[in-house]
Amino acid sequence: MTEHITARLPKWPFLVSDLALLGLASFIVIRSDWPLGLWQIAFCLVATALGAWLCVFPFLKEYHAASKLAESNALSTALAQIRNLEQIQNSIAKATGNWMSVHDHSEKTIAAANEISKQITTEALAFRQFLEKANQSEKAHLRLEVEKLRRSEGEWLQVLVRVLDHVYALNQAGARSGQAALISQLIQFQLACRDAARRVGLVPVGANRYDTFDPNAHQLASAQESLPPRAQVTEVFAVGYSYQGTLIRKPVVSVSPEPQTEFTLSVESSEPASEDNEDETGEHPNQGKVEASS
Repeated sequence: MTEHITARLPKWPFLVSDLALLGLASFIVIRSDWPLGLWQIAFCLVATALGAWLCVFPFLKEYHAASKLAESNALSTALAQIRNLEQIQNSIAKATGNWMSVHDHSEKTIAAANEISKQITTEALAFRQFLEKANQSEKAHLRLEVEKLRRSEGEWLQVLVRVLDHVYALNQAGARSGQAALISQLIQFQLACRDAARRVGLVPVGANRYDTFDPNAHQLASAQESLPPRAQVTEVFAVGYSYQGTLIRKPVVSVSPEPQTEFTLSVESSEPASEDNEDETGEHPNQGKVEASS
């Protein structure tokens, strides 16, 4: 804070002069004879006026000096504010420059971000195309592998069915031989083969002799064989098979319009009597026995 030192004008000389002039005017008025002369009146007026001016003059000088000082203070304050304005202007100019620099950097950053975004989009598109090609290639490879597996499955399934057909034919031939020991061995062998096939889902579907022929459950051994009315199954050449619940072949049979009345040897079944006297082929276990009918 700035302190201003004010030079004070001494007032006592002016007051003494004022008193002197007023005393002189009073002396003239008192010692003069009335009426006063012109020069006496003029001298009294001049002395009174000069005394009054001398009394007021120091106060006028102080007021004038105070006014100058106030103006000087106001000018100083104005100059300080102007300097503050200049500093503010410099700060604003500096901030504007900084803002322009930030704006330039922001534009560069935005341009770089746009470029990166375009690159990412391009790379993502290329990667998606690569994934689509790889996916298509993988699907084609998997489709080929599935086709190979299905083909292989069909091939080994046909092989297994042929083996079981040969086992069934061998069992039929043993049954026709009439040798009980051989028949028993062949029955056990057929059961073991069918049990092994059942483990992979291949189950025999049998047919019983003298059953009514059903086109949905049987098929004829020869396509040229005629189907008489109310035909009955006379002989089972091969049992059918289902794989994992799907029928892949019906039992192959021959039919006759008349019921069979001759002595026959039943060899279609090879299941033991412990399984409710009926195996998975639907045949009754009467292996090696002679069925008599009139």
